Order: sequence, then C-alpha cells, then structure tokens
Amino acid sequence: MSYLGEALVTARRARGLTQGELAQAAGVTQAALSRYENDQREPDAAVLEKLAKALGVTVAFLQTAGRLRGAMAIDVHMRRQATAKPTVWRQLEAKLNMYRMHARHLFEDVSIKAEQRIPTFDPIDVDPHNAARLVRMQWRMPVGPVRSLTKWMEAAGCIIIEEDFGTPRVDGLSQWIGEHPIILLNSRVPVDRKRLTLAHELGHLCLHTSYVSDTIEQEASKFAAEFLMPGEFIKPQLRNLNLGRLIDLKREWGVSMQAIIERAADLGTLGPNQRTNLYKTLSARGWRTREPVSDELPEEQPILPRNIGDAMMAKGLSAAEIASIAGFGDSAVHPFEPLRRPLRAVR
Repeated sequence: MSYLGEALVTARRARGLTQGELAQAAGVTQAALSRYENDQREPDAAVLEKLAKALGVTVAFLQTAGRLRGAMAIDVHMRRQATAKPTVWRQLEAKLNMYRMHARHLFEDVSIKAEQRIPTFDPIDVDPHNAARLVRMQWRMPVGPVRSLTKWMEAAGCIIIEEDFGTPRVDGLSQWIGEHPIILLNSRVPVDRKRLTLAHELGHLCLHTSYVSDTIEQEASKFAAEFLMPGEFIKPQLRNLNLGRLIDLKREWGVSMQAIIERAADLGTLGPNQRTNLYKTLSARGWRTREPVSDELPEEQPILPRNIGDAMMAKGLSAAEIASIAGFGDSAVHPFEPLRRPLRAVR
C-alpha cells in the first residue's frame, strides 16, 4: 500500500501551500499533483525530487513517512479557541504529524532513556483529578506549585517543540510517537498559558490515548487544574480573593489569574457573584486579554529536541547527516539541529 499521496498532502498543508502553489514549484500541472496526492499516479524521480525540495523534506522521507505507522495524518489533541480558523488548525495538525514522522526517523538512530514515563489511564475508571494526582505521585513531584513543567515532561520522554503559530487562538496540540509523545506549543502566548497548555495536553496524553468522549476537553482541563494547582494545597489560599491576591497567587503558582478564579470557583471558595465581579474588574482593566506579571514568570524552554541532535553529533554525525536522517531538506531549519559550538583557536 502506498502512502506517498498522504505524505504529500500532509507536507503541503504543513507548509501552508495550496495545490496550485506546490504544482507550480514542482513544474507540474495541478491535475497531475492531484493524481499524485490521491495515489492514482506516481511521480517520476525528477518530479519527486522537485516536490521534496519545495516541501523542505527529502525524497526518502516522502517515500517512507506513512509506512512507519499506518497513516501519515493521525488525529491530534488540540487546545484551541472556538474562533480559531479551520485552515489554521489543519495546518498545525499537519505540522505536528510531520514532526512526529521526522522524530520517528531519528529514533531509528537514537533512543531516549527517560527517567519517568507518561502513564495512561482509562477515564471511566480514573477521573481527571485522580489521574493528575497519580502522575504527580509517580513522578515523585514536590507538593505545591510545579516548577519547570517542561523539564518534568521532558524527563518523561515528551518531545516539546515550540514555534510561532501566527495566531494566539491555538495554544498547543499533541499526539504519540510510539512510546513517546510530542507536543507542539505556541511561542506567541504568555508563559502562564503555555504552562496550562502543557498540563492540558498532558491530560490528553494520560486520559485519551485510546478513549475518546464528548467531554475530553473538559477532562483535560480538570486534569490540568489539579496537576498545576492541587486542591489540597491551594484551596486554603483561595479565600477572599481580590486583584492583589490574584497577582500574588499567579506569581506563586505560575498560572493565569483567570485560571485561579476558575479553580476557586471549582473548589467552592468563590461564589458565582464574586466570580462575575472579579471578571468584570479584569475586563475594566483590560486584563482579560493581557494579564499583568506574565513576563515575571520563569520561561518554559524545551531542550530535548536539540539534545537529541547533540547526542547524534556526539556519535560522529554532522548536522547535515542528522537533517538527512530525520528527513529534512538541505536548507530546512528544524528543532533537532544540534547546538553549534564555536571553534577555539589552538596555539
């Protein structure tokens, strides 16, 4: 069974190209490209080379991408606003699928020795709150706020890639690469939203690997709230909330003021009228769209993708060879590129 057509469609969407634009770049008609994408005809070697170059990948990647796991375009979990344009999230979904397949190619040459693992639960048996508690227990996390969430997740073998989505309406998306998950994170959003998105996607990975319901977004959000703000420890701090208190709690727990308000309402320390009044106050100050002190929170900086590149370079591979193994084109910029160390003069 050929997966070339599916690989072409996914790679084209990831690059944000229309069928006509890719056809023009490859010097073929749109009708011909349509047949290639629908596996009705195979391009000759010269055309395939041009298609790969236009898509920023290698020929070998296009020829083998789908064979590594059933289908190239696998559904992903995605944290997005209802107003996000379908064209935007479809492109991001395609990008994540591309990164998943690039990583699978790399994993044929390097393996990740994770200190922890991301456990999976059946949400029928384990509710989101208990799932979050179990993950924290299994990872032996200290009580209270989660420091350096990215480091905890990378220690569990999670590949986190951060890039600008071009819109603030999609925060992140995730899926599995065999035994390891991958998360694509929007660099455009503030740190507090990144942290909530990471915890939200972790909830999806733990709860929705093989089980899907109509309430998966709510379940992931409940998981994230308990994971980042365990009720047992934060509840006593959520009484008599005001703006000053919300700012202090945001600094301490590393989550948005709005997330703290929702947590207080969920835990029963904030009544409906108080909740409404706090949101009105936030709106009056313009804080519903841009909260204060977000820039004071420590950055969540993924390092595992580059560490994979460094590990491969340590094995004697060049940056060009690493890119080729992963299936990236010659001029492609990618997150697995090893950190280039400056040369030192030798006397």
